[in-house]
Amino acid sequence: MNRTHAAITAITSLLTLGAAALGAPASSTEEAPKEKCYGVAKAGKNDCAAAAHSCAGQAKVDGDGKDWVYVPQGTCERLGGSLTAK
Repeated sequence: MNRTHAAITAITSLLTLGAAALGAPASSTEEAPKEKCYGVAKAGKNDCAAAAHSCAGQAKVDGDGKDWVYVPQGTCERLGGSLTAK
């Protein structure tokens, strides 16, 4: 590979990386508001403590009304969950 070819390849790579960085919307780095959603966690996939245990990932059954996960705000009821523990 000669110097001209190497320079063109390097410049093209930098331009591609720059275009990719500029193309990302600013909102992609901002996190949407979340809410606790009870009754939709899968076994072993809960986000935090509940009445029967003290840590994330310890849910024993799917859909226990005492276990919760964080979901984007406004989606809990659509998933069949509740904003309060059962």
